[in-house]
Amino acid sequence: MRDLTITMLQMDLQWQHPIGNFNAAEQLIAEMDEPTDLIILPEMFNTGFTLDAADNSETMEGPTVEWLQKLADRQQTAVCGSLIVNDNGKYFNRMVWVLQDGTMGYYDKRHLFRMGGEDEGFSAGNERRVFTVGEWRIFPQICYDLRFPAWSRGFDEFDLMIYVANWPATRQSSWDILLPARAVENQCYVAGINRIGVDGNNIIYTGGSMVLDFLGRTVKCSGIAESAVTATLKGSNAKRYREKFPAWKDGDKFTFDPVP
Repeated sequence: MRDLTITMLQMDLQWQHPIGNFNAAEQLIAEMDEPTDLIILPEMFNTGFTLDAADNSETMEGPTVEWLQKLADRQQTAVCGSLIVNDNGKYFNRMVWVLQDGTMGYYDKRHLFRMGGEDEGFSAGNERRVFTVGEWRIFPQICYDLRFPAWSRGFDEFDLMIYVANWPATRQSSWDILLPARAVENQCYVAGINRIGVDGNNIIYTGGSMVLDFLGRTVKCSGIAESAVTATLKGSNAKRYREKFPAWKDGDKFTFDPVP
């Protein structure tokens, strides 16, 4: 299993301004000095975490998905990030996944942040998805999903978990604790990408994007500035560890109730 290089774009998102955010992401990518297999953008990377779904949503044929497709083609790499998608009149916080050959997939956020009112205007997803880059099995999650270990639990089903987020500074300690916990309990790599800056609701974000290995150890960590955080993950190390210490085989099996 070959190594995988990933790059997380920790950005100061411009409020409800997709073109400005496209330009900022492209600037960070232009400053990268090494190739990558996967570019990861934050939650609602084109608008910031807004609850004004009607005015900020797009379809899967809209300009943001088109931009992701062009980026994947130009960089010859996989790309993912979440945006508000209008799907037959329902609004989803959707992570869109694009491979360099144009193949697409998506994951709809399961756990909607009720304390902020996300559950009032958005529909919840009810399917777990696993995407692939080469031999790597990658499990996408979005922000508040991080707090729910049952939904995140795998039985040697994935090699890397991705959490894209707008995680506020007031709860930064939870982010710092839960990301390593997900890595340890699933015996896989975890990449958590957060934003920085202040959004249109005056909520402060301080980044803390990080990549962790299967033991919960930090592989790469960002500061509080805009940056492209790149890390190379050793696939053979994770595979050997799961074979040597197969705790996943003793996990409790369970099923999920569908979202109402």
